[in-house]
Amino acid sequence: MEQQIYKGKLIQFHPLKIAKKVQLTKNTFSLEFEIPGNLQDNFKFEAGQFVSIKFMAHGQEVINDYSMTSAPYEKKICLGIKVNSSEGATFELSKNYNVGDELMVGEPSGRFTLVSKPSEFRTIVAFAAGIGITPILSHFKHILHTEPRTRLFLFFGNKNSDELIYRDQLDNLARTCGERLQIFYFFSREKTADQLFYGRLDEKKLSLIINQILHLDDTDEESTIWDAVDEVLICGKGEMIKALANACYHHGIPKKNIHFELFEEYNDDIYPLEKEFPLIEDVEVAFKMLGKDYETVLPNNKEKILQQLLVQNFPVPYSCKSGICGSCECYLEDGEVELLENEYLTEKEEAQGKILACMSIVKSKKIKLNFDLS
Repeated sequence: MEQQIYKGKLIQFHPLKIAKKVQLTKNTFSLEFEIPGNLQDNFKFEAGQFVSIKFMAHGQEVINDYSMTSAPYEKKICLGIKVNSSEGATFELSKNYNVGDELMVGEPSGRFTLVSKPSEFRTIVAFAAGIGITPILSHFKHILHTEPRTRLFLFFGNKNSDELIYRDQLDNLARTCGERLQIFYFFSREKTADQLFYGRLDEKKLSLIINQILHLDDTDEESTIWDAVDEVLICGKGEMIKALANACYHHGIPKKNIHFELFEEYNDDIYPLEKEFPLIEDVEVAFKMLGKDYETVLPNNKEKILQQLLVQNFPVPYSCKSGICGSCECYLEDGEVELLENEYLTEKEEAQGKILACMSIVKSKKIKLNFDLS
């Protein structure tokens, strides 16, 4: 086992052998890892989580996060991975590591999870684009295995049919589960017989989906399946998440029931700022990070804490800047802030004094933060 600070957190890495490697499409492949008996507890996970992999690429050690496609009941770690270019680290992972090789794999992490409700009737809708299908596939396999009363809808976008990954697995799930799972494929660069399925998944497409696909066959012409949606899952790039999350919210889904996982660094807020705050100038900030104490002064509270600390070149941990990844999680030890939207902290964690620096506006003249959570 090795311990290493990654994105401001201590990760436990273990050597795992690659048990299976499959080329899925021209630019995507899957890895399955062999989990020895003594590490089974270390690699227990929830649907929707990811693992960090440490490997050598272009002569340097790198760490990347990859979501699992396996479900907890399968008791194995399966990853779906996309190679974006031959210059990237993932290209080296695809080229240089094969069955039987060992990689350092971090213990499962991530908050793109749902509370299991096996005794309830509920409807879950998911939107995925490209490699964003990976945690959605994990969720759907888990839900179909553990929640006999839940029905699922998947709207899956890709550039064309050649880049559509896991189609066989998805279609097999749909055939096995009948009407409990319905899947619809969309293509942005391939013409389709029905224009509905041509184009990107965005707010306009969501309106069409609600009106044309999720329409109920009953006497109430205004009634749709959308009215019964309990949870929404979205995974893909930032602009897609922003468009769909806001569209879902404006179509009546509470923000707490809209869950998303970002597959790239994204610096914009997912939801627009809906409040104005009294101006505070020359804000004194003290914070602890990796055992060191820092002090600085922020010009004002017009921008969120993380963004202002980064402008001053402090090495504050972050990834998404959008309240999704949790990398900038810290304790508010003194002072007052307003925590805006976040897709990471639980109510219990907020009650313990935890905030996300990327989603917090200062509301007092002085604040004190602690990024060392353990």
